Amino acid sequence: MEHLAIIMDGNGRWAKARGLPRTEGHRAGGETVRRVLQYCRDANIRYLTLYAFSVENWKRPREEVDALMKLLVAYLAGEESMLHQNQVRLRVMGRREDLPPEARAALQHVEEATAGYERQLILCLSYGGRAEIVDAAKGLAKRIASGELQPEAIDEQTFAGHLYLPDVPDPDLIVRTSGELRLSNFLLWQASYAELYVTPVLWPDFGEADFKAALAAFEQRNRRYGGV
Repeated sequence: MEHLAIIMDGNGRWAKARGLPRTEGHRAGGETVRRVLQYCRDANIRYLTLYAFSVENWKRPREEVDALMKLLVAYLAGEESMLHQNQVRLRVMGRREDLPPEARAALQHVEEATAGYERQLILCLSYGGRAEIVDAAKGLAKRIASGELQPEAIDEQTFAGHLYLPDVPDPDLIVRTSGELRLSNFLLWQASYAELYVTPVLWPDFGEADFKAALAAFEQRNRRYGGV
């Protein structure tokens, strides 16, 4: 497997079950990110994409959104050395212009500092699959309007080249924690032939055994890509 993508779900429920504020669930989820990065290194998985904050998440209470952005900045400051140690490149996928200035600056710093590494951690922030497709369509429309591109020249490869990170291969496996059976607007274009794995385990509790179970399930799949 080259690319693992995860919908990290269940932080709020994890906190509620323990009588804690939701922010503590998000904080515990950050610890899980650190563990999963190590699991991916050991499994020789080159790309790890995490659904960290969707375009729809801006609808959450302002206090929670502000706390999430502060946790993001703190996580980046605390984990930069770990990324260097494991030679992992950080990349952002989404409408980063929506993020507060402090978060954008922290992301840019770590992105630039880790740009030379091959293994990649991709954080989807202010991300939505539909928004990505719309933004790609806008990019194509601008090229058509300028005369650079003819409409009949557009194929899947051309369209995919206008997605947020066109050099990243499609995910082989998408894991969703907490048991919900939906994609929630995640990687709608790229997920076309991804294998799906859903576990009832809440994200803060997702451990090595759960990670290995997901990989074992993937290894048993027969990926036919529409063939026989």
